Amino acid sequence: MTNGFRDAGLLADEDAEWVRRQNAHGNRSYTDPSTVVADCYNATVNPGARSWFKGDAFNLVLMARRYTRLLDRYEVPWVELRTERPGRIVYEDPVQVVAVPFTHEVDWPLRGPSASS
Repeated sequence: MTNGFRDAGLLADEDAEWVRRQNAHGNRSYTDPSTVVADCYNATVNPGARSWFKGDAFNLVLMARRYTRLLDRYEVPWVELRTERPGRIVYEDPVQVVAVPFTHEVDWPLRGPSASS
């Protein structure tokens, strides 16, 4: 969200620079999933794929909190989502996953008795 605000020219110059520095730090420190699985975010192959930080990836969670504070200053609403099953995993490393959300009945890993009929 912060990148979208920056790209649209909606951030103050100092905030846009802060986002640039934070993104550069993240790019140096963590793997970009698309450099390992080229089509992990491809809208046709993996529609709606999103990154999720693992619960024990404390440094990434702290970094995300700094971004949300910036969003708060600009009165941009955001929601923190937590789940143990983010969807069909298309990429995973020690700190993050990229998952396609379960959106169709056939995607759900658990089925009730009526699903077998």
